[in-house]
Amino acid sequence: MKRIGKQIRHVAGMVLVAALLVGCSESMSDLEQYIASVKARPADPISPIPPVKTYTPYEYEGMIGRDPFLQSISEGSDDVRASRGTGPRPDFERSKEYLERYELDTLSMVGTFSNDESYWALVRDPEGVIHRVPVGNYIGKNHGQVVNISSTEVNLSELISDGADGWLVREASIALGEG
Repeated sequence: MKRIGKQIRHVAGMVLVAALLVGCSESMSDLEQYIASVKARPADPISPIPPVKTYTPYEYEGMIGRDPFLQSISEGSDDVRASRGTGPRPDFERSKEYLERYELDTLSMVGTFSNDESYWALVRDPEGVIHRVPVGNYIGKNHGQVVNISSTEVNLSELISDGADGWLVREASIALGEG
């Protein structure tokens, strides 16, 4: 009985394969005709190669420009300070405020808050905590002190080391909705 079932399955499989082969042997003249029509079409024009930009070498003008081996005190400045260590300096004796642990670009102004006598900026730190910041507070890692608060931004005055034992004052701001 098992042997007859195997034979029937074997014969049925061969009949199925034969039927599939008959279906594959049909004429492919319609396919050949389509390929011939596609080959007969004119080719699309090829876009031209973009022109090669010529290299213009930079000619160093020696002593006319800034000496590249001398450190600049600030961006665009060629003056070397005569007296090092003069000018504004951060107060290293004061205790750091909470928002001084974050880079300025990680903080964002989310609004303002005021009452009859005071006006504060609402500043969000990277952890999502919102802080009230009045004028005079310090923010950021560059000794930034809040000098003005408007409804759209917090203006700061930062002290940046010039790399030559001095400090430069740089204005910065945090705009509403920034960050």
